[in-house]
Amino acid sequence: MHEAPPTPSGAPTTPAEPLSHGLKQRHLTMLGLGGVIGAGLFVGSGAGIAVAGPAIVVSYLIAGALAMLVMRMLGEMSSAMPASGSFSVHAERALGRWAGFSVGWLYWFLLVVVLAVEATAAAQIAHGWVPGIEPWAWVLLFMVVFTAANLTAVKNFGEFEFWFASLKVGAIVVFLVLGLLAVLGWLPDTDPVGMTNLTGQGGFLPNGWSGVVSGVLTVVFAFGGLEVVTIAAAETDDPARAVGRAVRSAVVRILFFYVGSMLVIVTVLPWTAQQAGLSPYVKVLDAIGVPSAGQIMNIVVFVALLSALNANLYGSSRMIFSLAERGEAPRGLLKVSRTAGTEGGVPRRAVLASVVFGFVSVLLNLLWPDTVFLYMLNSVGAVLLFVWALIAASQLRLRARLEQEAPEALTLRMWWFPYLTWVTLAGLLGVLLLMLTDEAARPQVLWSAGATALVLLVAVWRQRREQREREGSAPATGR
Repeated sequence: MHEAPPTPSGAPTTPAEPLSHGLKQRHLTMLGLGGVIGAGLFVGSGAGIAVAGPAIVVSYLIAGALAMLVMRMLGEMSSAMPASGSFSVHAERALGRWAGFSVGWLYWFLLVVVLAVEATAAAQIAHGWVPGIEPWAWVLLFMVVFTAANLTAVKNFGEFEFWFASLKVGAIVVFLVLGLLAVLGWLPDTDPVGMTNLTGQGGFLPNGWSGVVSGVLTVVFAFGGLEVVTIAAAETDDPARAVGRAVRSAVVRILFFYVGSMLVIVTVLPWTAQQAGLSPYVKVLDAIGVPSAGQIMNIVVFVALLSALNANLYGSSRMIFSLAERGEAPRGLLKVSRTAGTEGGVPRRAVLASVVFGFVSVLLNLLWPDTVFLYMLNSVGAVLLFVWALIAASQLRLRARLEQEAPEALTLRMWWFPYLTWVTLAGLLGVLLLMLTDEAARPQVLWSAGATALVLLVAVWRQRREQREREGSAPATGR
């Protein structure tokens, strides 16, 4: 039977989660900072620079602003009504069961498919270091290690992510400092760079504003992953306060890391020196004389991939657990282990369900990367944008309700409501329309739209079936 989440009425109350409260504020803060810093930044940014030139800085500003606005909305709802299902629960409260079911299952599918990409990419790096061990063996090792970590107390996940994220954040800080010293000419055997590389080789906008737009399409998905912060907040001692602090600290600093990195890269080297598939960070470090720059960045990317793998396993297990709580997934997934010294435990069956499909995804990626797995990857390619759009739509409804019924719960508020929410929705729609006009991105939108339509059809069918069952079981009334 479905248990609808409570809607705001007076001070909104959320049922106590049967999960452990083993995550600390430092875990959540670092998860917010490091969870989104991955291979998409360290390697994928080269493709954005290749199409936008120095104006990639503007592309990151636009994409980062969209992500920041979405996270502010999500933070507002999660601090007022924290839940392990986060935006899936909010969508159900605001728009109905069909929305909660759809966004929850789509996000779960997105995480377990992307997990395969991360595991395979990390295995390729490890295989380069130890050629005697085949990539599939590395994948198996990674999956076993992180499955074990997620099956034990949640604090183990938190500690893994804390140190992974610390390394990534530290690497970017060092890169920014070295880059700034190189620009100023304060490193040995270097001269001040000045603005030459920002204005030469075609100027700041070598491909015009169309290049900036293409850059946005290339980099916007690099900001995916921030959502896990609001999922993890439910497993802290004070979810409402914890998620508010994590969102406030994360979004601005991440924007700084991304935009700052790009500014350093296009200032130190001509944009024409970059190319898709090669890390621009390696090229900059090589240019300023850092020894073994390639291997250093290989280590950073390797850690970033393992961090994302760990976070995706965690996020997918909690999402499917939340779906089971609301009757939208098999109830058998609700089994929670007891953890000594805590009020709750770990949803081990939910973890295993996510891992099983993760193993299937990895196997498909290893066997048929250009056929079966490519179709799966395309089917989730634009799902993040659909999820963000539903977050914005949910916030429109819930904010108005909270203002009337429980304004004291709004400890973290969306800026300039409702205008910026509508601007965000328009921006997300614009990105989707632009992807349809881009030959490379169009298959992702079409396949993702097909997957979304399929999930929506299942959601509507389930809702109508249950409505018919209720009507059939209702006692007949005499005239």
